[in-house]
Amino acid sequence: MTTIKTIGILGAGQLGRMIAVAAAQMGIRAHVFAPDAKDSPAAEVAQTFTQANYDDADALAAFGRSIDAVTSEFENVPATTMDMLAAFCPVSPGHDALHLAQNRLREKTLASNLGIQTPSFWVARSADDLASALCDLKGNGVLKTTEQGYDGRGQFRVATGDDAASCWNDINTNEAILESFIDFTAEVSFLVWRDTKGQTGVFPATLNTHKNGILATSIGPATSLDPSTLKDGADAVIALAEAVNLNGILAMEAFVSHAGHIIFNEIAPRPHNSFHWTIEGCVTSQFAQLVRIISGLGPGDTSARGSWQMDNLLGEDLHRLPALYADANKAVHLYGKTKARNGRKMGHVTWELG
Repeated sequence: MTTIKTIGILGAGQLGRMIAVAAAQMGIRAHVFAPDAKDSPAAEVAQTFTQANYDDADALAAFGRSIDAVTSEFENVPATTMDMLAAFCPVSPGHDALHLAQNRLREKTLASNLGIQTPSFWVARSADDLASALCDLKGNGVLKTTEQGYDGRGQFRVATGDDAASCWNDINTNEAILESFIDFTAEVSFLVWRDTKGQTGVFPATLNTHKNGILATSIGPATSLDPSTLKDGADAVIALAEAVNLNGILAMEAFVSHAGHIIFNEIAPRPHNSFHWTIEGCVTSQFAQLVRIISGLGPGDTSARGSWQMDNLLGEDLHRLPALYADANKAVHLYGKTKARNGRKMGHVTWELG
């Protein structure tokens, strides 16, 4: 029987909410810590919350003394926050995983060093750097901020011959990464779990479709892909988890080339939108697996219960709710957000494919 009674969750959004729900199903309480914790999606279902900044040492110490383990629902929590909490309890995903995921240049460099194929990439810290990189690009590319970008934000298409000064002004950052554009046949994500004993395993891979830079649909397992492609992706995400000494779960987004090769895009050392289908579709969901690992319960069975589809529900999709609720074969999950707007993730729906 586990001695873990309360887990801490850094961050107060929908991922924290679903972690707290999974914990409650195992009889484990959740304590949410975030600058915007009050009236948040996660705090609504947690046992308690602390509203404080991530660098508030006194608040973090009190938080650390009140919990038995801690995890993060998003990767932009300062790695130093994990370091402070490590003095009180086991931490997930750990300093190295957070530090890596907070910078696209670090991600691409590690993946390349591990022998994982990446797009060609260049770092730019000035308009002159970008001008040189665009010349080397010799074609189409994507210019991205190295930090804080998500759901298509902080990135846009560029090409050799574009005005570097104008592009640099538009990206509005001190450091950017230019990546060659990948002509891919599929977008796929892989999810690895790893515990403090070094045990690892992977969930069934997921095929993804994006719209306007935001994930629209995920289908899992990704059985339409070649088994060798799936094995390469699984091997790559396990190598990344080992390299950062992961404690918890980590997702890797990748492209599949016309030759069937996995091409690294980015990681997220936390539950991932593309694996929400696992709540109904796997024996152990991604959220339950994370709670099991950080609570010392041991990993669960992550095999799939058939084939599943997940659609994100954005602010502009809420008109679909009456029909979705009327369909007994569909599982609707809403995140408790009070304000809907176009492009904002308000929930998701999953169903088993025939």
